[in-house]
Amino acid sequence: MRDFEDMHQQLISRFGSAKAVQGHLIEPLSESALSAASDNFYLSNMSRRVFRAGLKHSLVDAKWPAFEQAFFNFSPLRVAMMSDEELDELMANKAIIRHWGKIKAMRVNAYMVYELSEQHQGFGRWLAQWPVDDIVGLWLLLKKQGAQLGGNSAASFLRMVGKDTFVLSADVIAALISQDIVAKAPTSQRDLRAVQYAFNQWREQSGWPLCKLSRMLAMTVNY
Repeated sequence: MRDFEDMHQQLISRFGSAKAVQGHLIEPLSESALSAASDNFYLSNMSRRVFRAGLKHSLVDAKWPAFEQAFFNFSPLRVAMMSDEELDELMANKAIIRHWGKIKAMRVNAYMVYELSEQHQGFGRWLAQWPVDDIVGLWLLLKKQGAQLGGNSAASFLRMVGKDTFVLSADVIAALISQDIVAKAPTSQRDLRAVQYAFNQWREQSGWPLCKLSRMLAMTVNY
């Protein structure tokens, strides 16, 4: 694998300065900001990510006010308590996207958010305290305890709410393969751990958060 400075210098040469490179990168939210966000905020964004999968984001986003109304402003306890009959009724609601599997997933995910919030005095507080050197472990937990959060959905949700994470975009995967960190798109736990190790090394070398490193890595093959 390449050193951080080697990749950074490649981009400085391409964009002209370190400042220009920084203009293409992103920052995560602070732990205090993550902790301060409401459980409703997290459930709403988690649900939005689930519905965005496979659909145009603009289509989902345009309907989101109707989702907020249909799902009680995404109160985790209230959504977790929704009856089968209440969920069935939503399939007749033309204001939302009527996908039965995703509608059912919202109740499962609401229960997960509620339980973790109860255990840790807030879902955001729990999320903020999760160590970024095991972000793939967080992806796995969200996938196992939640619903419809496999693939890139867990990482995309974390990126949406500001939790530091890398995202396995096509460009990031291409860069990882070019550096012989993995041989193909990482899906096994072994490959995901290899990717995590590489990002941990770059993070130690640079002091940068994972999200900035992820964007930088993508830019080494995309520009």
